[in-house]
Amino acid sequence: MDSPSRRRLPPLLRRAWYGLNQAFRRRIAHTGVTPDQFTVMRTLQEGDPKGMTQRDLTEAMSSDPNTVASLLERMETAGWVSRRRHESDRRAYRIRLLAAGMAKYEEVRSLAIDLQAEVLSVLPEVHREQFLEQLEAVSLACREAAEAGARSSP
Repeated sequence: MDSPSRRRLPPLLRRAWYGLNQAFRRRIAHTGVTPDQFTVMRTLQEGDPKGMTQRDLTEAMSSDPNTVASLLERMETAGWVSRRRHESDRRAYRIRLLAAGMAKYEEVRSLAIDLQAEVLSVLPEVHREQFLEQLEAVSLACREAAEAGARSSP
């Protein structure tokens, strides 16, 4: 079952993510946006119009709080996002994408769409949506396994 010639999920996912991340990083370098910053922008743009808390953003991005805090600090300095006190939770802030951030998002989004189409072109068109659905199912199973492991850890 675990022979060296067998395809294994962890290295395949890692190679796919790393290759995609590097290709995207190179294609958007001229914009001044990093792949992680684009992910923040996309998540905010697709999220609650009132803004998201840092905790919500961290969870939606499958990231860690320190990484997201650092990203938001740089993005706020660039004028791409704003952080305003949450209306009912004094410890939280609502993070919103500003007009300059939305403009950057739109600039980079077309490059992201083109790269996704290029990468998925290795699959027959009739199988692409099914592949993404299956990858989403694997992603959810990985998240559930991580959460179960966290609950059972001492």
